[in-house]
Amino acid sequence: MDTTYSNSRAPAELVLKRDPPRRAAAPSDAELVTASIRDPDAFTELFERHWDVLYRFCLNRAGSAGEDIAAEAFRVAFDRRRRYDPRYGDARPWLLGIATNLLRDHFRAARREALKHERSAGQDALSGGGSDLEGLERQLLGPQLAAALQGIPPADRDALLLLAWADLDYEQIARALDVPIGTVRSRIHRARQRVREHLEANPDD
Repeated sequence: MDTTYSNSRAPAELVLKRDPPRRAAAPSDAELVTASIRDPDAFTELFERHWDVLYRFCLNRAGSAGEDIAAEAFRVAFDRRRRYDPRYGDARPWLLGIATNLLRDHFRAARREALKHERSAGQDALSGGGSDLEGLERQLLGPQLAAALQGIPPADRDALLLLAWADLDYEQIARALDVPIGTVRSRIHRARQRVREHLEANPDD
């Protein structure tokens, strides 16, 4: 009996009957951070996963300086990777918390520079601090959003923008800002109330 035909079919039949290979599950962010302690190249995958989120968040808040701030946030995160809590599989709150602190520093530095120029020009320097938006941040947010956020304490603004622009939930915002979740709820409630009052008072905005 000629078995050439049946033998030639056997490998194909085996392939068709065999279960498809399973892809290995992608490592969590926590696993990548932990692996990067011994193998720094592992941090590259974390960067690729979350660059777009950090870049958009920093760009929205700091304009053209946002790209440098986002890159600096990853540099700081890499330097601090040994401190990362591996219980948290998602590194976005950690990265965005670092970026938020860098943004605060950026706006403070811009404010100091503006005050220096005002003094050198013989103008009366405006008092810093408080709840007012810094000039640079106000300009970048645009007149309508800046007007709505004016008077909101910076910490409340940070919480609200992490919710609105970074799509973090309350628990993640608490991790990002290193505050209790109840504090996050209070901050966002106050910020939303302020925005709501502004919109009600300025319906044409």
